[in-house]
Amino acid sequence: MAIDLLRLPTDSIVRPDKDRFLNEENPFEAMMSRFDRAAELLDLEPGIYKILRNPEKQLIVSVPVMMDNGDVEVFTGYRVLYNTSRGPAKGGIRFDLNVTLEEVKALAAWMTWKCAVVNLPFGGAKGGVICDPLSMSVGELERVTRRYTKGIISLLGPDTDVPAPDVNTNERVMAWLMDTYSMHVGRTENAVTTGKPVEMGGSLGRKEATGRGCMLVTKEALTHLGMDLNGATIAVQGFGNVGSIAARLMAQQGAKVIGISDRAGAFYNAKGIDIDAAIKHVQQHRSLEGFTGGDAIDAEELLTLEVDVLVPAALENVITTKNAPRIRAKVICEGANGPTTAAADPILDEKGIFVIPDILANAGGVTVSYFEWVQDRMGYFWSEAIVNERLGDIMTRSFGDVLQLSKQHRVNMRTAAYMLSISRVATVHRLRGIYA
Repeated sequence: MAIDLLRLPTDSIVRPDKDRFLNEENPFEAMMSRFDRAAELLDLEPGIYKILRNPEKQLIVSVPVMMDNGDVEVFTGYRVLYNTSRGPAKGGIRFDLNVTLEEVKALAAWMTWKCAVVNLPFGGAKGGVICDPLSMSVGELERVTRRYTKGIISLLGPDTDVPAPDVNTNERVMAWLMDTYSMHVGRTENAVTTGKPVEMGGSLGRKEATGRGCMLVTKEALTHLGMDLNGATIAVQGFGNVGSIAARLMAQQGAKVIGISDRAGAFYNAKGIDIDAAIKHVQQHRSLEGFTGGDAIDAEELLTLEVDVLVPAALENVITTKNAPRIRAKVICEGANGPTTAAADPILDEKGIFVIPDILANAGGVTVSYFEWVQDRMGYFWSEAIVNERLGDIMTRSFGDVLQLSKQHRVNMRTAAYMLSISRVATVHRLRGIYA
């Protein structure tokens, strides 16, 4: 890591507003409060500060769709490109009733810092459609996807904006998006999206990548703290793709997963939960409801279990000022984006909890997305063993970079991760200059 890149030239010191928690659960404010803290420590010059504090492009589209009953519904879709100075925009698309522009902006910014912290040649983006995918048929989902893709197609392209799956989207949705784009440009363009089926240019290891990345950095964190993943106790909040795979991989390393939860409920077993059985149950029933491998507990109680590692792997804002004082984990590995509010950060610091921040902890997914994009562009595909080996190299090196900076500047891992990523993006802006 080139530490000297952090010795930034300055015109004056940025002094961000300290009172930024009027709305603790506003994701964009939370992201920006952390950005401001890192910018202050970096003495980021005002011009670069202004550039990095604002998204490049924000697109809002209407998505009219003929439903199965013959009615026309009009959904609202968003796509935000936050910063593309380091390369094409990269970021997922989510289908959810709670999608907002503020959330999408925050997630696009997080993707910018996430790509930079693991040193990928990507910028950050995010997208979403306000809808209830669980109540929609396959045909309705396909029509929403294709019409939304047409609405944002001016942004899309392997050299400009490369989406991926996110909440309530999957490889089938990415296949529809790729096909829609390809039909409009008149050629098959595999590299326009990642997270696709392997049969059409997807990468081996992509589905497991985010959970695997969580396992890898958790292992590094425990080693740093003089502990071992073998025998560690784990609680996983959110048992979707990220949480379930992280739980399974940690269990395979000898960890004891004693708590898991999803939207249907939370379960505790002091002797350890059979993760393979839990995954099979979810595959059969679409949730943990009715799972018999543990005692049902309150979802909030799972977050406060006395464990070595807590993995919040669901949505934003689950660790707040209300419950942070009661959290008893030694390590928090943020599998989700923004699971901890900015106002809760100092509480966790005071308790001595080692937090692996989201922009590092869950960067395994975008790293293997990068591998998929590279493989699509060169038309040559790697074995899963090679994908996992290269993922391990990047995640381990990136954890070490952030830890070194944390020690050097005597800041927590989140602030160090922001400092590293912001410095990398800022450096490129200085080198490129401002086009006039």
